[in-house]
Amino acid sequence: MLDYKQIITIEPGKRGGKPTIRGMRITVNDILSWLASGMTIAEILIDFDELTQEDIFAALSYAADRENKIYQVAI
Repeated sequence: MLDYKQIITIEPGKRGGKPTIRGMRITVNDILSWLASGMTIAEILIDFDELTQEDIFAALSYAADRENKIYQVAI
């Protein structure tokens, strides 16, 4: 799994403290929402040229890691 810790940042004053990509105003949730709506990685990269494929994979890795931690707490 990709080490997202150098890509995903959390800053209290930015986007309400939500996890963002490299300190930009694009959140992990933004990326997940775009993918869930049917956008492809290629389409996201065309629309947001400041993003890289690695950024998108980092967002997915971060979300998977959070989901795994939430699941473990629930058991």
